[in-house]
Amino acid sequence: MGRSRKSKPLLKKVTITDVAAEGKAMFRLDDRVVFVQRAVPGDVVDVQVTKKRRNYYEGFPVFFHEYSSIRQEPLCEHFGVCGGCKWQALPYEHQLKYKEREVLNNLARIGKVDLPECSPILGSEKTEFYRNKLEFTFSNNRWLSQEELSSEESFTHRNGVGFHIPGMFDKVEDVKKCYLQRDPSNAIRLAIKEYALDNDLTFFDLKQQEGFLRTLIIRTSSTGELMVILTLFHEDEPNRVALLNHVKEQFPEITSLMYVINEKKNDTITDQDIILFSGRDHIFEEMEGLKFKIGPKSFYQTNSEQAYELYKVTRDFANIKENEVVYDLYTGTGTIANFVARQAKKVVGVEYVPEAIEDAKKNSILNGIENTVFFAGDMKDVLNFDFIQELGHPDVMIVDPPRAGMHADVVNTILNTAPDRIVYVSCNAATQARDLNLMDVRYKVTKVQPVDMFPHTHHVENVVLLERK
Repeated sequence: MGRSRKSKPLLKKVTITDVAAEGKAMFRLDDRVVFVQRAVPGDVVDVQVTKKRRNYYEGFPVFFHEYSSIRQEPLCEHFGVCGGCKWQALPYEHQLKYKEREVLNNLARIGKVDLPECSPILGSEKTEFYRNKLEFTFSNNRWLSQEELSSEESFTHRNGVGFHIPGMFDKVEDVKKCYLQRDPSNAIRLAIKEYALDNDLTFFDLKQQEGFLRTLIIRTSSTGELMVILTLFHEDEPNRVALLNHVKEQFPEITSLMYVINEKKNDTITDQDIILFSGRDHIFEEMEGLKFKIGPKSFYQTNSEQAYELYKVTRDFANIKENEVVYDLYTGTGTIANFVARQAKKVVGVEYVPEAIEDAKKNSILNGIENTVFFAGDMKDVLNFDFIQELGHPDVMIVDPPRAGMHADVVNTILNTAPDRIVYVSCNAATQARDLNLMDVRYKVTKVQPVDMFPHTHHVENVVLLERK
């Protein structure tokens, strides 16, 4: 006989008092912290506990006795279900306040370093339709709302296309309108869905690993160009050609129409052949007169306009002189490297992914930039004595690592290299703070600038300037 599960309590008429890490609302219950989804400070709610631990509970509101005076009406009908834009009920000025506080708390609590006065967080001018890339999932097992479940209607067909439900890998919220990406993103998604339903095309079954339509990626650019990538689980040439021709005819403004046949169990397509159906195999982004070629596998910051603000802060902190050598670590497709190249004698970009380095080189050629060089390889292996002797000692180092931050070996390599200034760009202030603590032996933090790239989410970028002690 299995162990009986302890009942999860219903906490009645409690007041939400604050916002915690990862954007969750919270309040204290005796000696425990209770984290609550879909609530804002000031709400008075009944909370159903879903997880019990010694020091904390997690739950969600089942009834609102009073709404907070700062709460606003979420603009999206899918709020609270699809998992995106979890802060829509919180006015943007309050979102910025909590993001800035989260950055400073992480730097102080985890970093344990002396900090200068932080510059006020730089908010995004656009809080809607700000993303340049979205990926939607086709599913034959869409999420049913409580109203649908309570009705007497039977749902024999549950095809939908949208975003995964948090914590439920095989369930998808069928999105009617998404406020993250500008038109014609919604129109393209809905037109493909309508065509698929009218022509009996099968939607993917994640559990059974069967079906035809799998994912849809839509990329828009600041230049007005548009890329659409349709992923299919198996080849069916007549249906594939007919569907793609329909999309092409309905949306002649599409710059690049591509498709993938992905028979793997996961949705990643970076290891797959992406085939051009119509147009060209890339689109262009533009920033301060520079053009960046974006292919189907290229990384580019997903908020184009705010990326420009982020890079301007990075360049300003770097304060590059015309006789200085700059190393750009985790350079990706060389966006920052090319953006700062005009100010520098030379920019050396290093990135682990060879394909990204090829894109970086092409972007330099595209813009007539001749003082950049790029290398692919593991950072701790590339940055050795011979490399620095050959390419020149860096006066300035710009690092923009992934969310996990930098490996300790890379930090040690940077400390041994000892540039005069380091500009650390991070999408995760907690791992950034950890790395700052490791670098405190030789560097002091002299500037801090949070930048909000993702309105209505808890995510925030942060830029720090370190100068040698």
